[in-house]
Amino acid sequence: MDLENLIKEKEQLLKKLSNPEFLSNSSNFEEVSCLLKEIEQKINLLKEIKKAEKKITEAQEILAEASDKELLDLAEEEIKKNEEMKKKALNLLANQENDKTRIKSVILEIRAGTGGEEAALFAQDLLRMYQHYAAKNNWSVKIIDTSSTYLGGLKEGILEINGKTAYENLKFEGGVHRVQRIPETEKSGRVHTSTATVAILPQVENIPIDIRPEDVKETFYRSSGPGGQNVQKVETAVRLYHRPTGITISCQSERYQKQNREKALEILKNKLWEVKQEKEFSQMTKERRDQIGHAERAEKIRTYNFPQDRITDHRIKKSWHNINNILEGNLKEIIEVLISSEARKKVLPNEVKQVLKKGFPQN
Repeated sequence: MDLENLIKEKEQLLKKLSNPEFLSNSSNFEEVSCLLKEIEQKINLLKEIKKAEKKITEAQEILAEASDKELLDLAEEEIKKNEEMKKKALNLLANQENDKTRIKSVILEIRAGTGGEEAALFAQDLLRMYQHYAAKNNWSVKIIDTSSTYLGGLKEGILEINGKTAYENLKFEGGVHRVQRIPETEKSGRVHTSTATVAILPQVENIPIDIRPEDVKETFYRSSGPGGQNVQKVETAVRLYHRPTGITISCQSERYQKQNREKALEILKNKLWEVKQEKEFSQMTKERRDQIGHAERAEKIRTYNFPQDRITDHRIKKSWHNINNILEGNLKEIIEVLISSEARKKVLPNEVKQVLKKGFPQN
């Protein structure tokens, strides 16, 4: 991978994005801007590698010429530090090259937040919405685990969604979803506000993560979901607790205990991989962290206001009406706007942002 060629490729893409006729086609715009994002990430990583190599060379020259022990120790420490930095940058570069083709499915987790039973009922609505959205895209859906309330609400639900573009479309759904509506049990007609959280985890193949058996506590229990006599009478469901991180994974989607254990281990590996990736990314420059980014899961991203029949996405300050239709899985318009907004506002370099400010078409 050559840095100069990547810089030239970036310049060619910038020329395309400065063409008013090109910008008038939103599909072309999104395709090229996403490619530009990938190239900029590679450029930044290659620059980190070259910077580390330069510092290693300088330190090696000091080792060859200096005699002062303190200076020699500093040079050796500099070599060690920059070799580690170079290794991490190379790993991130390799991961960036492979992750798209290695993502085989998505784990979507929904948990009821503040609001008691109403929050659980809202979480159930969200689970159903994503199931319908997946069906409309011909993605396969498997329920990994669910925990329900006595009124039919959802404490926690975990889905595995398989589809070629599932992650690219669903990655914007991670965060806090808020609902404002009058619960069926509310006699005075007051509007209640409740929340549910959504997390999106890509499932990557062949993750280089080793889990020590002594770090995992395994619990087996009877499945509470559908499955007939076997599910009800035999402890086929599996719960794994990872002691070092406190991560807990439950799985009851498969018929046999062994299969549920393998699935739970697979999800655990992906969660640990995500934690490892976030730590490595955090050590890079702030500029690159902003470009690569991760979903801000702790932030309120969307409000579902039933009295006003309005859904508002707070990240892009845009609203849609007909809540019931959207909750039936008709998320396509919202997802498309989020993808376009990501390309325009977060991904693009300053050169393109200046182009857009001049008033070229954005549709």
